[in-house]
Amino acid sequence: MLLAGCSLDIGGTLGLENSAKPAAMVVGDEPYAVKVGAATLAQGGSAADAAAAMYFALSVTYPVAAGLGGGGICIVHDPVRNQSEEIDFLARDAAGGGAYAVPGNVRGFALLQSEYGALPWQKVVSPAEGYARTGFPVSRALANRLVDAGDVIRLDAGLSSAFLDESGHPKAAGAISLNPDLADTLAAIRLQGPEGFYSGAVANKIVAYSHAEGGGIGNAELAATKATRATPRVMQVGSDYVFLPAQHTGAGAFAGALLDNLIRAQATPTGAKDPQVAVVYAVQQTLKDFHLTDLPKDLGATGFAATDGSGQAVACAVTMNGPFGSGHTALGTGVTLARAPSTGPAGLASAFLTPMIASPRSDGAPVLTGAGAGGPNGTAAIAYALARIADGDEILTRKDLRSTGVAPYDTINAIVCSGRLCAALPDPGASGLGAAVPIKQD
Repeated sequence: MLLAGCSLDIGGTLGLENSAKPAAMVVGDEPYAVKVGAATLAQGGSAADAAAAMYFALSVTYPVAAGLGGGGICIVHDPVRNQSEEIDFLARDAAGGGAYAVPGNVRGFALLQSEYGALPWQKVVSPAEGYARTGFPVSRALANRLVDAGDVIRLDAGLSSAFLDESGHPKAAGAISLNPDLADTLAAIRLQGPEGFYSGAVANKIVAYSHAEGGGIGNAELAATKATRATPRVMQVGSDYVFLPAQHTGAGAFAGALLDNLIRAQATPTGAKDPQVAVVYAVQQTLKDFHLTDLPKDLGATGFAATDGSGQAVACAVTMNGPFGSGHTALGTGVTLARAPSTGPAGLASAFLTPMIASPRSDGAPVLTGAGAGGPNGTAAIAYALARIADGDEILTRKDLRSTGVAPYDTINAIVCSGRLCAALPDPGASGLGAAVPIKQD
C-alpha cells in the first residue's frame, strides 16, 4: 500500500507526530504527483528524490504548470551536511529569439537529484513515464485548469490528443489521459539522464519544431543548458532563519522585498498585533515598489515540497510562463514549450516563484518547508504562514493557511512543524494533497 499506516485524504491534510525523527512528507497541487513523491519516500528516497519524482510526475499529470519545457527554482536545506543551497534553472529566451523558451527543468531536477538523492535516477523518472504510457485519471486539480485553458488546448494537436474528449471538450475529472510521445521522451531521460533530453533525438525534434515555427532554439544552445548553484538569501523573521531565492533572480527580488516590508510592518503596533494586517501592508507596498498593477489570471506555475527522516528539506516552484506555456508541443516529443519570458506579461511568472524554508537555527530542522507560486498572492500566502509562525501560532490544518483567493492559479503548499507535530498542508482553496510516510524507528 502506498501509505501504509496513514489515512489518505485527497485534497486534505496529513500529519504525523514528530516524536523521534523529522517527518517524511510531501505536498503539492496535484494529487497523483504527490502520491509518487510519497511512494519515493517510502522506498527510502530522500526529500530531493521525492521532489524530483514529483516534478517528473507533474510534467505528465499537471503540464499546464510543470511541463518538461519550463523552468524553476529549488531551495535545499540539509542539516546533516549543515548546508543550504539554491538551484536555479529558469527557462530563458533563446539566443535566436522567438516565442519559445530554452527549457531548464530537466537540468535542474537532475542536478538536485544527483547532489542530494539516495535512489537510482531511473526510479525517480519511471513513475512519470508509467503515467504517460498507460494513462492516469485526470485529477480535479488538473480538470479545473483544463477548463480555463480550453482555447489553448484546442489550438495544439499534442495537447488536444491528451486533454480533449471525443466531443472536443476538456476532459473531466476521472477521465483517462495518456501521452505516448511524452512517455518516449521520459524513457530517453530515464535511460540517458538529462542528455536524453538536451541532445540526441529528442533535442533534434525540439530544435526542428522551433525552427519550423519561427523559434530560435538551437542544438548547441540546448546542449549547453545548465542549472546553476547559488547561496540562498537568508533573512530572519521572528526567531527563524528563512532561506529564499537570492536577489539575482526576479523571484528573490520580489520575495525579499515583500519580507523586508513584512518585517517593517511587524515593527508597528498594528502589524505586531495582527499578522494578516502586516502581510496585507507588505504585499501592497511591494506591488507598488515593483510597479505591478495588472497581471494575467493564470501564469502557469506550481509549487511543491518534501521533507525526509534525516531532516533534509526541499521546496521547489516551477513555471511554464503561462498556462501550457507557448501552447505549442514539439512534434514527436510530447514536450510543450514554455513561453519565452520576454514575449509578454506571463514572463513575470518567475518573479512569483517563492520556495522557502524556515528553521530556528541555520543548521536545524525546518519549521516550514513550502512554496508559493502563480502570482503575488502565492508569495503573500507563504509570507503570512511565516508571520503566523513568528507570532507563535500553530499551523497544523489547511484552514490555518491563508488561501490565496485565486486558487488554483496562485497557491501555497507547505509542510509545517510545531512542537512534536508536523503537517503537510495543501492550499486550502485548491485541490492538492499533503501526504505523510511513517518513518521506521531503529
